[in-house]
Order: sequence, then structure tokens, then C-alpha cells
Amino acid sequence: MAQVLVVRAHPFDSSVSRSMKVLDAFLEEYKKTNPDDSIEELNLYQVALPEIDRDLLTAWTELGKGTFFDQLTQNQQEKVTLFDQYTDRFLEIDKLVIANPLWNLHVPSRLKSWIDTVTVAGKTFRYTETGSEGLINTKKLLHIQANGGVFHGQDPASQYIKTIFGCFLGIQDCSELFVEGMDHDPENADSIVAAGIEKAKELGKTF
Repeated sequence: MAQVLVVRAHPFDSSVSRSMKVLDAFLEEYKKTNPDDSIEELNLYQVALPEIDRDLLTAWTELGKGTFFDQLTQNQQEKVTLFDQYTDRFLEIDKLVIANPLWNLHVPSRLKSWIDTVTVAGKTFRYTETGSEGLINTKKLLHIQANGGVFHGQDPASQYIKTIFGCFLGIQDCSELFVEGMDHDPENADSIVAAGIEKAKELGKTF
């Protein structure tokens, strides 16, 4: 039985969001094919997400110098605890599904904040004499992204996801599904999304 983490990076559900609509189609098929898998959905717009700020940077510096955790400020303790919870949960999963829109050529800021919580030296990657080395090469990744324009996977957002999880953290088994061109060709937007849904269903049988 695999543990699957589904990261929803959109404030709207599938009634409005095209990326969520395609994700839902994938999940429906995946659950039929893998009824025993454990699926956890993380809606980034419904949870508290720590940002790397002065409190976190100062807390990490103090902890690195040997300061006891309970000697940190209350804000520092809360942010470190929340940050570590996301990191630890990520380490436990077998499969990761990320679904997001392309906003201004990048991922939503909340997705970036979550990715920061799972990009942690000594836990998901490490520094070596020859450079960084990913430590999570046994996991699988599916990235679903809806684009108003057509980029064929060359936009900064999808390249960022591929670089972080593939090159940097070490995931070798990466799949991508881009549903794109709906704003560029609005007359065919429904058919573009429909085609994306069919591709998502097929991935749901094999991921």
C-alpha cells in the first residue's frame, strides 16, 4: 500500500479551476486502480504555511549554535514546529501529486512556501564535495499544471518543479501533464480541458 500526498495549489475547487478539474479526474481513476493506497490531500489555501522569515532564520541559527528549543521565542518555536511537520510528512510518503495553475509564469506563492518546507539540507538533500545530492530518489512525482498559454513544458514554473524535485531532491520517476492554451484559444478551451481530463484518467491507471 502506497502513501500518496496530493498537493492542491489553487484557492478554488474544480467548479472553477481547470487544474483542479484535471486533478479530480486523475484521482477518481487512481482510487479505482489503487483502492488500498492511502491518499492525503493538502489544500495549501486551507492550512497554515510557514514562510522562511526572520523568526525561522534566527531560530535555525540559534539551534545550530546549541541553543535549546525551549529557549527560542514562542513565535520561533511555533514556526519551527510547523515547518518540521511538513518536512516529516513529506519524508513518509511514496508518491507526490502536485496540481497548480501557471500564474505570471510561475507557481502560486503558497506552493513555493510548501516546497521550501520539503527542501531541507540533511533531510531531503545533502551537500557533498562534488555538489548537492538528492536523498529522496525512491519517491514518484506527478505534476499537473494548467496554462492559459502554450509553453510545452518550457515555462519557468514547470522547469522549477522539475529542477527542484528531479535534479535537486533526486526523484527519478517524474511525470508531467500540461493542460494549456485555454486563454490563447478560448473557443477550444472546453475541448482542451476535456483532452487533459482523458490524459489524467490514463495516468490514474499507471501512476
